[in-house]
Amino acid sequence: MTGWQEPGSGITLHHYTAQSPVLKEMAVLQTNAISLVIKGNKTMHFLEGTVNVHDSEIHFLSAGNCIASVSLSKPFESILIFFDNRVLSNFHLENGELIEKLKRTCEFSPESYVAFQKDGFINNYIQSLLLMLSAGEPSESMKQLKLKELLLYLLENHANRFLSFQSTGKTRNVEWRIRKVVEANKLNNLNLDELAFLCNMSTSTFKRYFKQIYNTSPTLWLNEQKMLLAYKLLSEQGEKPGEIWFQLGFETHTGFTRSFKKRFGRLPKELTLKS
Repeated sequence: MTGWQEPGSGITLHHYTAQSPVLKEMAVLQTNAISLVIKGNKTMHFLEGTVNVHDSEIHFLSAGNCIASVSLSKPFESILIFFDNRVLSNFHLENGELIEKLKRTCEFSPESYVAFQKDGFINNYIQSLLLMLSAGEPSESMKQLKLKELLLYLLENHANRFLSFQSTGKTRNVEWRIRKVVEANKLNNLNLDELAFLCNMSTSTFKRYFKQIYNTSPTLWLNEQKMLLAYKLLSEQGEKPGEIWFQLGFETHTGFTRSFKKRFGRLPKELTLKS
């Protein structure tokens, strides 16, 4: 088996092969998984039923699935893509307009296990993964790009089945709500109480969940988003400091200048002059 996971990565790739029958008893998926079967068959005995996996399909399983046992035929080969809820949330946010449009025309119900029939695109996609893995360790950017490629293809061509796949549980719903609110308001001058109110939770609860999702405090994260955009506006688009501080949600020009110098070690006007 070969596989890599960079520090902080939400995506893991495994090229899995088995030359003899395998039986694994009682397991709980800690993250979402896509099984791209290359050859062989697999039987998974979920607590709620049995699924026979064939190499004519690919399979999505959500985090939290309880698997009573897994038996593999001989020989067996697959590529496994593991990804956390943060990756799935990012995809939904980035493609929100398309997803909302498709939801108006599709009928679907949440499922923790979804299968898709292979086609020419998916077969070529699997071959591209095999070539990539054989060349060495893929970068984090490449792993994200390849996963998004598959997700977007399935969304555009198999919307009903794709939209049926959802991570289950209260935590995912809370995460979605928080990410939706903060992404939409990251450049607005809203305080933590206001953001928590939009998420329909107390400020202390909001801060606790935010820390779990983003691995930092809301204040630090929001300020970092503003600083990154400020740097881009000044260095790439030739904006003036006096024109962007209010746009970025700062109460004063002085406060913006102080935050920028602390983050980048130079004054905003110095960056403007250099560009």
